[in-house]
Amino acid sequence: MSDIKLLRAADYPAMPWKNGAGTTREIVRDAGDGLEGFGWRVSIADVGAPGPFSAFTGYQRVISVLEGEGMRLKVDGVDSRDLRALDAFAFDGASVVDCTLLGGAIRDFNLIYSPARYRARLQWLKLEGAAHFFSSASTVLLFSVGEGVHASLKGAASGVLGLHDTLIAEGDGALREWRLKVAGRADICVIELEAR
Repeated sequence: MSDIKLLRAADYPAMPWKNGAGTTREIVRDAGDGLEGFGWRVSIADVGAPGPFSAFTGYQRVISVLEGEGMRLKVDGVDSRDLRALDAFAFDGASVVDCTLLGGAIRDFNLIYSPARYRARLQWLKLEGAAHFFSSASTVLLFSVGEGVHASLKGAASGVLGLHDTLIAEGDGALREWRLKVAGRADICVIELEAR
C-alpha cells in the first residue's frame, strides 16, 4: 500500500531563513510549524551572497548545489571541498558554517533531518533513458532536475515530474520497485527516510 503525492515546484511556499539572511522554498516536511518541530524537511534555498548558515542543533544536514558555479563551506573551521552541481555534502546542523560562493549566486537543495528520530539515505541518480531501484523505506522522495520524468511504483504510473518537482510516497515498509523513464537525460535525487 502506498500514498503518493506529486508536489509542483511552482507551489512551494517561500519562507525566510532562520537567520534572516535569505529565502527558502520549502518543499515538504513531516510535521511542525515554522522552523521548529519537524523530524525531516526538504527545501530549496537561493544563496545570493557569502555568509553564515543558520544553526539547526539536533539535526543532520545534506546539501547539494542545484544551479550556479558552486560553493565552499567552512564547517567548524574546516574547509569543505569545492561543492559543484549535485555533489551532496553532509554536516551537523549544530556546526558553525560559513559559505563562500565560487562564482556568484547559487541555488541549493537541502535535506535536514533528526538522526535521533529518522534514518536517512540520499543519492543522486543520473537518468539516461530509464533506471529502476528497490526500496523498503517507509518514505521515499524523488526530486527532479529535469523535465518529463515518468515515475512508476510497482508497475503503476505515479506521475510525471518537471524541473524541481517532487514525488513523495509513504509505504508500509514492504520492498517496492521504482521505475523512472525520461526522453533524454535528467538528474533525480532519491531520499529514503525511515522512522527509528
